[in-house]
Amino acid sequence: MGISTLALQVLTMATNTTSPAPASSGNVFITQLSITLLSVALVVGLPGNGFVVWSILAKMRKRSVTALLVLNLALADLAVLLTAPFFLSFVARGTWGFEVIGCRLCFYVCGVSMYASVLLITAMSLDRSLAVARPFLSQKLRTKAMACWVLAGIWVASVLLATPVFVYRSVILVPGKMNIWFCTVVYSTEHQRAFHLLFETITGFLLPFLAVVASYSDIGRRLQARRFRRSRRTGRLVVLIILAFAAFWLPYHLVNLAEAARALAGLAHNSGSTGQQLNLARRVLITLAFLSSSVNPVLYACAGGGLLRSAGVGFVAKLLEGTGSEASSARRGGTLGQTARGAPTSPEPGPTESLAASSNPLSEAN
Repeated sequence: MGISTLALQVLTMATNTTSPAPASSGNVFITQLSITLLSVALVVGLPGNGFVVWSILAKMRKRSVTALLVLNLALADLAVLLTAPFFLSFVARGTWGFEVIGCRLCFYVCGVSMYASVLLITAMSLDRSLAVARPFLSQKLRTKAMACWVLAGIWVASVLLATPVFVYRSVILVPGKMNIWFCTVVYSTEHQRAFHLLFETITGFLLPFLAVVASYSDIGRRLQARRFRRSRRTGRLVVLIILAFAAFWLPYHLVNLAEAARALAGLAHNSGSTGQQLNLARRVLITLAFLSSSVNPVLYACAGGGLLRSAGVGFVAKLLEGTGSEASSARRGGTLGQTARGAPTSPEPGPTESLAASSNPLSEAN
């Protein structure tokens, strides 16, 4: 399940009029909150991610590996946000009106996008770690062909990992309600529910973030040992992206693990006070997690600092200008320089300069 997949699941629960009367006021609040957050995500995320895509494609003549990763991350976020109007329609009308095919396609697009996002973030971390640990090898590997292969692998893996949505997603008629249809997950057993929850958490969060933590632990150790001074402006961009994704999704996956444990113990979903509390927590956390598709452009603006004033609409291109190591590799042929249009290239670095530059795949844009 993707970001919007999870959002629709909570919106489904929020509009379920078969809930007990005492919970109705809570359902109304969650429905209103969902509409608000989805609207904010659309208003901020669509133009924001569109601007990032335009900046990289139109303002950057040569694009580094980091720029390509950011470009694909913005495209993944755009794909998620383009499905939001369908979910807003569902919340407003209280019924799913786009048939089974619309249900599955929307959820599948969102599932692919969620996996692509976390894999792209992982690739950013591994790229930075390799640049610090093996700077010269990093320069050799940062070729156009290698970047294309990595990105193709990320999207293929995302397509495959998102396939469970076709198994568990369906449109059902709410019992006792006329013409009220929900696009929801349907499990034949609680063990299937546990499998899906664990599969989503392990592949969509746990394994990628173990790689991220290992990468940044290695980066921190090496930079401290070599006493390199890290960029104070753009060097924090990838870190901000990672921390934001973790902040939005870690609480949700903790709930996933708790519900999977209950399912394995044979406890029915939403049974007992604990089940109801987990259900309520899921509603709140999923609506917040949906905003993860719109937050990255805001992070770019924060990382850009004074570039917003000095470079105007070209600040993203300036922010993603290539490091000296990438520029030198580009002159040797085949790698992707991140030089913005009209920006001068850096002189050929020596071994020490190259290592210091490689410690930060995002260059300091002055």
